[in-house]
Amino acid sequence: MAGTAGSPSPLARAEHFVWLTARVLEQRRFAYHFLGHEMGEGHGRDAVEAALTAYREEDGGYGHGLEPDLRGPVSQPLHTAHALRVLDSIGRCDGLRAERICRYLTSVSTPEGALPAFHPSLRGYPYAPSLPISDNPPGALLATGPVVGLLHRNEVWHAWLFRATDFCWAAVETLEDSHPYEVEAAVAFLDGVPDRARAEAAADRLGRLVRERGLVVLDPARLADHPVSPGYAPGEHHFPHDYARVPDSLARGWFTDEEMERSLDLLADRQREDGGWPANRRAWAPGTALESRPIVTVEALLTLRAYGRAIG
Repeated sequence: MAGTAGSPSPLARAEHFVWLTARVLEQRRFAYHFLGHEMGEGHGRDAVEAALTAYREEDGGYGHGLEPDLRGPVSQPLHTAHALRVLDSIGRCDGLRAERICRYLTSVSTPEGALPAFHPSLRGYPYAPSLPISDNPPGALLATGPVVGLLHRNEVWHAWLFRATDFCWAAVETLEDSHPYEVEAAVAFLDGVPDRARAEAAADRLGRLVRERGLVVLDPARLADHPVSPGYAPGEHHFPHDYARVPDSLARGWFTDEEMERSLDLLADRQREDGGWPANRRAWAPGTALESRPIVTVEALLTLRAYGRAIG
């Protein structure tokens, strides 16, 4: 929504927040997506990729707290999924970059060819206390789905993808008990996988499950009556815009126009006085909470703009 007469627009308020609080990566992402015409070539794809490269490890993965809840220098699958989202957003998820990442994914895959949510190398470094770290973690749709979906979306072909894709299909098509972040991972897979007819059928089933199991808040006015998923922080609800981040997502078909508009109204209204959006996760360290908010802010603005909302 645009600012009222005489008041800064949502974008202007967010810009102040980003320059004040964000890491270099989020500053450059913000400049690329929203200020490119003002900032010039120095704030384009190369600048974003240079900032992202600082998080890359010798094994081809990404570490150093790229995903703020996982600290330390070691590569992790969730860091690498985050890096792929950034590369995809600037059209750089290809070539040697993708080959390097796929080598890392191969090296940390579980026996079934999938990715663990958390690799045991994280031990010895700080991480959110609620995260389950084990010596022999199972494959997880949470980590594998977004990676596989983005690689397919960018027409990357690598031997690692074959078994990982089969794992994701099996996981998505047999989901019965789930939670919002796992559903988001499933959507990321389905939005990118080449077999569109199969993806649409799986998405239709998943959308019914989300509604039946109460994994989405459809009426923000009744938020207090809606329980959060087990293990989630108080107030860590999920809304239609969390699943359907862009209008062409398969998850968009899960919600009526009215439900989607209410969700986008809520997203717009959640911008705080300081210009940033809240990170509705369990806060376990001051630095991680501070680093998360600019990431959420950039994503909120991208979603609002994708749906045609005026941000300034």
